[in-house]
Amino acid sequence: MPWSYLPHTPQDRQAMLTAIGVKAVEDLFVDIPADLRLARSLALPAAMSEPELAVHMTALADKNVSAGEYACFLGGGCYDHYIPSVVDHVLRRSEFYTAYTQYQPEISQGYLQALWEYQSLICELTGMAVANASLYDGGTALAEAAMLAAGATGRGELLVASTIHPHYRTLLNTYAIDRGYTISGIGYQDGQIDSSALSTKVSKATAAILLQTPNFFGCIEEVEAIADIAHAQGALVIVAVDPISLGILEAPGKLGADIVVGEGQSLGIPLSFGGPYLGFFAATEKFMRKMPGRIVGQTTDQEGKRGFVLTLQAREQHIRREKATSNICSNEALCALAAAVYLNTVGKEGFKQVAALSLQKAHYAYKKLTSAKGCDAVFAAPFFKEFVVRLPKSVAECNKHLLADNIIGGLDLGSYYPELSGCMLIAVTEKRSCAEIDRLVARLEAMS
Repeated sequence: MPWSYLPHTPQDRQAMLTAIGVKAVEDLFVDIPADLRLARSLALPAAMSEPELAVHMTALADKNVSAGEYACFLGGGCYDHYIPSVVDHVLRRSEFYTAYTQYQPEISQGYLQALWEYQSLICELTGMAVANASLYDGGTALAEAAMLAAGATGRGELLVASTIHPHYRTLLNTYAIDRGYTISGIGYQDGQIDSSALSTKVSKATAAILLQTPNFFGCIEEVEAIADIAHAQGALVIVAVDPISLGILEAPGKLGADIVVGEGQSLGIPLSFGGPYLGFFAATEKFMRKMPGRIVGQTTDQEGKRGFVLTLQAREQHIRREKATSNICSNEALCALAAAVYLNTVGKEGFKQVAALSLQKAHYAYKKLTSAKGCDAVFAAPFFKEFVVRLPKSVAECNKHLLADNIIGGLDLGSYYPELSGCMLIAVTEKRSCAEIDRLVARLEAMS
């Protein structure tokens, strides 16, 4: 049963070749020198029938480990939070999952309203005046914020905390290659940005200070103090934040941040082996017209009825290239919708509860682990739902044993910070039970 997905028969193909005046497919490539062509078949397995392919793909999928079947303590940017079932039910409505950019507002009112509500929710969470209709992920949101800051200030130096997610910093460096920005790293002390080094480096040439809170180690940064240092030199403050933490921590916008970005995966989006995810971006009103991507606005039509439109689209596809703020393309509308449904479903009190449970369970795990034989605390700074411990054996070896006991262990920090070799970054969300935490502690203690 071959069941080919290519509908053309040999006769169909020959008819098409005849119509364009050639005898064989090879005649289409005569302009390519023979020595540049591959004179053999590709080294690929033979084609499979659909039933064979289904069996093959199932076997490959079975090799994966699911967070639904294991106790997951792996974080580092994406987290195993509970997702209410209504989120998936709404996303599966065809008018949402088949939609793209809402260029025609007269037939896109439902989606435009959903994105407007998403923006409003992000503004409320971050304490900022305006938010866009989403970016690819937390990394691109941070990089776009850096470009906005450099353009708005006319300065080319970016001071970047080394406690920011390593992937985000790599992405920043990539963005800076063709734009001539200077990126200077700021080290850390006890898990937080080194404020004394920051005070020394910031100057009138600094466009922005970039930090993350809770940072990559899970530690909470002193945003207000850093904002004071930046603003004294006319620099902006860009804060990357875990949105769940805002259920109990003060909004960065109320602490002096000029731009707040982050990864929205925690807001109702599954792990999905790494994506697609959601980058949120919010800023003060001063930077509204310089923000990347799209902004959905509320208006009234000719009959005075409430309506929604794409208000600002400051990217080069829509306006003159030299006036564009960014070339960021597709917005993550379906993921933004998931975040909006999640936030409306859990509500204010539920959102606080998710954050509080994550905090409390993380501190319970920290206390148990640092009291166990062979596990040592690394940082004393306050933390939210992630923390770092030093293990008696290599992280890779520990994770191998944990996986055999249906536990997905933490992240090996030595892969990104050589000085933290042997240290594991452990994430604890509201989904983790005390029994699962106790089992993690017992297994790591046994390995010592």
